[in-house]
Order: sequence, then structure tokens, then C-alpha cells
Amino acid sequence: MSHPRVLASPGDGLRASLSRLPGDARIRGEVPEGEPDWVSCADLLGEPARLVRWRERLGGWLAETYPEAPGIPERIPASWILSWYLHVPAFAGATLLHHARRVPSLAPSALAFRIGADRPHPGSVAVLGGGFHCLPTDPGSARPEAVVVPDERALATVLRGRFVAHASRFIDVYGPLTRLGRRQLWAAATDALDNALWSAGLLGGTPEAEGAGVADAALVLESRFPPLTSASKLTLATGADGRREWTRNRESCCYSYLLPAESECGGCPRIR
Repeated sequence: MSHPRVLASPGDGLRASLSRLPGDARIRGEVPEGEPDWVSCADLLGEPARLVRWRERLGGWLAETYPEAPGIPERIPASWILSWYLHVPAFAGATLLHHARRVPSLAPSALAFRIGADRPHPGSVAVLGGGFHCLPTDPGSARPEAVVVPDERALATVLRGRFVAHASRFIDVYGPLTRLGRRQLWAAATDALDNALWSAGLLGGTPEAEGAGVADAALVLESRFPPLTSASKLTLATGADGRREWTRNRESCCYSYLLPAESECGGCPRIR
């Protein structure tokens, strides 16, 4: 499976790589002045009450969206916030790995995101700071903020380790605020990383690009790496029209089936 070429020019730093990502990625290198609703991951984790307020805001949005519901079970907004938050470090790392063969810092202090004013979902993401890991062939490998690793397997190990470190910090803070079990928390983290690698390929807009994203998922999650709960679960399946397409079974449940007129998502662990 072919991979995208390294999108870098001699002397390019991380900001340049970010500027060349597909527009649909909505990843930038700074928090723009004058735009409201941006939050720092470090601030959220440093003040858990802000996570509670975000979850309550989502609960209110769900109640307005489903007025016929007698009540919104707490586990729905709890699981949605879990998945939404974990998508931020997963997608930032996966997208730069796929499109630039670089892995930035994924520490809470290095990431921020904008919560939508209407639906309180993370939209744009900001990757702060300039340090990155890269391959020996990267044109920016001589930069002082670059750390060179020998090959793609080593780069995948860096991405996985940095994501798990961020997820661990988040789960330690968020877990006590919910009734979700620890396996559910790490299952959602596994889903976030596997889905993010797949989504990074989908941004290319072609079956070949999607396949390269699937290959990245197989590289990063070639087997189960505890506390993650599984290897990549992306598989080829034949649809009703006879076409072969990529799909995956989820490790975690979002509980959306508890909402009026909703059913289990495709790949939901409840229906396997």
C-alpha cells in the first residue's frame, strides 16, 4: 500500500506542514485571536469542573434535539464527551503522521480545540509548539526541534505512545466524573485512534488514500497494546451492492440507541 509523500520543503517546520494539510482537516498551528469557544486541553484537565459543564451543555443540547425523550440518560453525554475529547489528540497525531510523516507533541499543553456554538462538538484543532518526530528522509530533519527516528515503525510507536499518555491523563481526570467503567474508557480511546488513522486517509478523497490510512492504522495498532483494548479493527466487507468497502467494529458504545427513534450504530459491540 502506497503512502503519501512527505509534504515538506528544506527547512520546513511543523507550522508549514500544518498549513499544507487538507482544508477538511481543520487543524491549525495557533489559536486565532478573536475567535470564541477555544479551549486548551491543559485547562480542561486542570479544571475538571469545565469538563462537567461541557457535558451538561451537551445534555441540554440533546434534550432540545430530542424533546420527546422523557429524559437523557447520563451515560449518553458522558460517552459522547469521552469520544469527542479523545478524537482531538488522536486526529491531530494521525493526520500529521499520514500527510507529513511527522508526529507532533500531543501533550495537553500542546493542543487546543474549538467547541461549536450550536452543537457543542469539537471543530477546529490547534497544534501548538513546533517540535516533532520525523524520518531521516524528512527535509526538516536537521531542524533543532526535530527528533529523527529510524523508520516508520518507530514513528508509529511515538504516535501511539504520545496518544496513550494523553488519553491516560484524560481518563484519570474524567473517569471519576462518570459511571463509565475503565474498560469502556480505554475502549473509546482505542476507537478514537483507529478511527482517526482511517479518517486521515479518507481526507485524501480517493480509495487509494483511504487504503493508505487503513495501512497506517495497521502499522500503529498492529496488535493490542494495553491499556488499549484491541488491534486495529478495520476490515474489508462486501456491501449489499456487492462492492467491497472498509468498515470496522467498535470497541465502545455511544448509547445513542437510547435516544428516541435511534438504533445501534453499525459495528456497535451490542449487536455483534
